[in-house]
Amino acid sequence: MDVSEPASISSGIAARYATAIFEIALESDALADLEGGVDDLSAALDESADLRALISSPLYSRDEQKAAILAVANKMGLMPGLRNALGLMAEKRRLFVLPALMRELRERIARHKGEVTADVVSARLLSDEQSKKLAETLRARVGKDVKINAAVDEDLIGGLVVKVGSLMIDTSVRARLDALQNAMKEVG
Repeated sequence: MDVSEPASISSGIAARYATAIFEIALESDALADLEGGVDDLSAALDESADLRALISSPLYSRDEQKAAILAVANKMGLMPGLRNALGLMAEKRRLFVLPALMRELRERIARHKGEVTADVVSARLLSDEQSKKLAETLRARVGKDVKINAAVDEDLIGGLVVKVGSLMIDTSVRARLDALQNAMKEVG
């Protein structure tokens, strides 16, 4: 069995929905609304175990999933195109691709705006000023506007791990300690 198959199926489904939602937002001049909705929905997915269970559990019926996701979408004030797509995804039992859909939509919005997204992992949450400086530094390096997608991993101890496309910069203390440990193994 090819283990990449489920991931490629999910990304294919997400890409089709993302194309439709993005085109609707573009035609109705609602790209800013879509971007805000994607950010809000992504944050809700990160923060709510109940929402993650709703989109992935087979215990909920299609009708229950649809009612719940539409209630969430209405409460968040999501744009109609995104809200309707979520309802359709629930009807088709496709809500499990929601995280992949959010990534796809972010990528399409960024491409449209001429931006690239930098995935930044730090030991502590970056301040607004630090994020701004990092975005400026990366912009000078890659030649495009950079949107920071920040995450925290306390195991890094200090420093950053930055990934922009195929470029990866690891200045974390953990990476330095790992390198030192490997160097000591080679000597001894």
